[in-house]
Order: sequence, then structure tokens, then C-alpha cells
Amino acid sequence: MANSALKLSAIDAYYGDSHVLQQVSFELGEGRLLGLLGRNGAGKSTCMNVSVGLLPPRAGAVEVFGATVTRLPPEMIARRGVALVPQGRRVFKSLSVRENLAVAARTEHVGRRHAPWTMLTVFAMFPRLAERRAQLAGHLSGGEQQMLAIGRALMSNPRVLLMDEPSEGLAPQIVAEVMATIRKLKESGLSIVLVEQSPKLAFDIADDIVILNSGRVAVVSTAAALKADGVDLRQHLGVF
Repeated sequence: MANSALKLSAIDAYYGDSHVLQQVSFELGEGRLLGLLGRNGAGKSTCMNVSVGLLPPRAGAVEVFGATVTRLPPEMIARRGVALVPQGRRVFKSLSVRENLAVAARTEHVGRRHAPWTMLTVFAMFPRLAERRAQLAGHLSGGEQQMLAIGRALMSNPRVLLMDEPSEGLAPQIVAEVMATIRKLKESGLSIVLVEQSPKLAFDIADDIVILNSGRVAVVSTAAALKADGVDLRQHLGVF
């Protein structure tokens, strides 16, 4: 794939003695959105943790725009332009909305296709956060905390955005808002990996699809090709 934004090559990763990822390889194309699917425990979140340096792989390589970042500390990978919206949101509940955004601010990245993210542009994308800028994050609704988690990641001005189940636990209307936001971010030029439990959400927005099954890559294709071929994905994802 030309102009790879993020590339995982033959990754082996462990939690203790548990071999969670086995020779996992896939690429995120620049300016594209890759849907990473799989059942619970398939290794999706582990791929995200390896990509941002939270879990060093025992074998294999991670590249960001062609530069090897394998086993670099998370802060150095973040400086290369990679940001994670973690599963469970993990906002700083004792800080205000404004403070959550301010602590993540970083402006030194080059090569962006869009104007730098600032508090003003984040508030423009999420007006509800602007209204609640002085409110403690722990007092926000689940949907508002998810918006804050996305906004906080954007404040680091990433070129690659990793989103780990952003629709988890949200009401359908809020899920629709979050997915519309992700679509806008993709249109802005960000390269995005979207981890999702819902195949329908991923297929509606993704350019490319990777499916993990028991820690291995089972399917790599474009979303359009999988739709056109009518591939039965139940063996990998359960009911679809």
C-alpha cells in the first residue's frame, strides 16, 4: 500500500505468558479509515496498545509514515503524530473540560493536511463541550465524555488517530453523532484506525477492513470488496 500511515509487521505480543497477537500484520493507508474488527478477546485493543507503545511487542515492527517506532516510549510515538482515543474514554474526571483539553495540547507536528487543532476548533466541533468547558469531566454524560476523549486526542494534533470502540455504551443517537464526527475527521485528512464491536458501523464508514480472530489476522480487504462479495463473516464475528 502506497503512503502507509501506520504499519504493523509480524507482531507478536504477550500479556505475561499469554500469546495475544500472533504474527499480526496490516497497514493503514494515509488519509484512509481502517475498521479493525473481531470478537471480544481477538486482540483489537492489544493492537492499539502496541501501536502507541503501551505494550512493546516481543517480535515484529511498527512503523509510522515509514519511520520505525517499535519499542519507543509512548511519548515519543505521540510526538511522531499518533494519538489514541482509549476504550472506556479515561478522561481526567477531577479536571474540567478545558483542563482536560489543555493538558493534551501539542503543536509541533508537521505534515498535517488540516489546520492545527486548538481549543477553539475542538469546541467548534463539539459545541456541548464548549457549553460545559468549566464543568468537571466526571460530571459529564457518557456521550459528552466520549466527545471529550476525542477532543483531547485531537489537541495533540495527530496525523494518525486510533479509536478504540468509541461507540461503546452510548445511546443510538449519540453513536450517530460520534460516527458523523469520525467521518468529518477522515474528510479532514486524518488517517484513522477504528476498533468496533459493531460490523455495521465499521462497514458504513471504513475504506478498509481487517478482522482478527484469536490473535491472528483472518481477513484483510476493502469494505467495498467485502460487501460486493457477500462474504459470510459469522465465523469471525458471530452474528452479523
